[in-house]
This record gives sequence, structure tokens and C-alpha cells, in this order.
Amino acid sequence: MHRPSGFQDPLRILLRQLLATDPLRRLAALVTCAVLLATPASVPALAPIVHSPRVVRTRTVASAIANAGWTSSNWSGYAVRAGPYTSVTSIWRVPTVTASAKATYSSSWVGIDGFNNRNLIQTGTEQDYYGGSAHYSAWWEILPAAGMVISSLTIHPGDTMSATIARNPTGGTWRITLTDRTTGKTFSTVRTYHGTGSSAEWIQEAPMVGGSVATLAHDSLTTFVGTANGGYPQLVASNRGTMVQNGVRVSTPSVPDRRTHGFSVRYAG
Repeated sequence: MHRPSGFQDPLRILLRQLLATDPLRRLAALVTCAVLLATPASVPALAPIVHSPRVVRTRTVASAIANAGWTSSNWSGYAVRAGPYTSVTSIWRVPTVTASAKATYSSSWVGIDGFNNRNLIQTGTEQDYYGGSAHYSAWWEILPAAGMVISSLTIHPGDTMSATIARNPTGGTWRITLTDRTTGKTFSTVRTYHGTGSSAEWIQEAPMVGGSVATLAHDSLTTFVGTANGGYPQLVASNRGTMVQNGVRVSTPSVPDRRTHGFSVRYAG
């Protein structure tokens, strides 16, 4: 689990107050202890402080099925593998997350690499449900580094997003751009990346949380439309990936739309 920047362990703070010489600080600490002891065990008082929705994405564990696509425990969508790819784009609408009995997570993103190698450059949106409410954010990531939340973009369900990942002509650098077309706000960054560009992906993901694949959030329908190397990716059945968790097929993308060359995907557990 990744703690937010600037996080201070509340137990350490409480201990320092109990050991303080100032009687007012000790009194405040004793009152805090009394409140914690009176809190029902089913509602951990410190959980909202120590919980962080930040996640680490990883490459798919994809099983190739001849002429029928691939399956994964954490990816669903389409991956084309006729690289090298030097640019990829996508437009999608941020799905709405509905309530679930336990914490669930999902990511919608576009990227290059990651299907057949350990490299990956990507950007997208996060749609999670935890603590009794839904949470939405934007991020970018270059493995093996952790993902970076894009704090300048405030994401809402239903927002139309557009993303571009493209290699610059010189210098071994790439530009990552993510735009919320609904609000008109854009984020862009230039980063060094040395992946081979062997694949390009448009993915709905159950991200890694605390070192394990999360349970996929109950997402509404979203549609991806995009390009690779400046043209339509010409998606076919063998590019399609289905997500299976605990033996249940939870996400299967549609067949490609012949007019837009895009596809739709939603939670189906």
C-alpha cells in the first residue's frame, strides 16, 4: 500500500502526545484514546487516514488462445502487437462506478508496451469504490516507477477524455497528454522512455492494490476509440482480451465497431 505524500502515522503522533510533558497535550491524547476505544470494531477509526487509493499497474498475465484472443486476471480490452508503435491515442467516457460490498477498483487507459514485455508507458483515469463512496482521478505511469496522480485534472463520471502518447523525433523522449474534453483542462508531460513499442493497448483494468490484483469495480459501459501510429488499429478477434477473476468472466469487450474501429466494455460479474 502506498501512503499519500506527507502522510504522518497517527499512532506515532498519539504516542508522542501521551509522553509529552505538557499536561494539555496529554489530556488531548487521553481523550483521543477514549474515543478510539468507544468506536465499534467494524468501523476502524484510523482507516480513512491510512488508506490510499493510489495503485500500481502491472503488465497483463495474458494467455494466448489461437484465433480467439487472450484472457487475463487484470486486463480486458484490445492489444495490437504489430509494432513498433511510436504513437497511440484514445477517446473514452469515464464510466460510473456503483456501490459494492467491499473495496473495488478500475482503470481505463491507453498505453504502449506491456503485453509481451516488462516496459509500459500509459495514461488514463481511475474509477474506484471504497469507504462507502466512488472516487475518480487521472494518472500517468512509466513502469517500473509508480503511477503519478494528475492533481490538475478533476475527473467526474461521464467526462469525455482524450489521450495521446507519442515519441518525440529526437532525444528518446515521449510526450504524454491527457485532456478532459468536458472541462477543457489538459495535462502534458515529456519523459524519457526506452521501450521497444512492441504493442499498443486500450484497456479496462483491475489494478494492483497492496501487491495483489484488486476486485474489478462495477463500472458502467464505456467506449474506446483510438489510433496507433496515426491510423486505425484494425482490431480483430485475436486482439481482444477478457478478464476472468476467481473463475468468473467479469469483463468482455465488444467486437470492434466497423464504423469507428472502437469497442465498448463494462463490468459483467
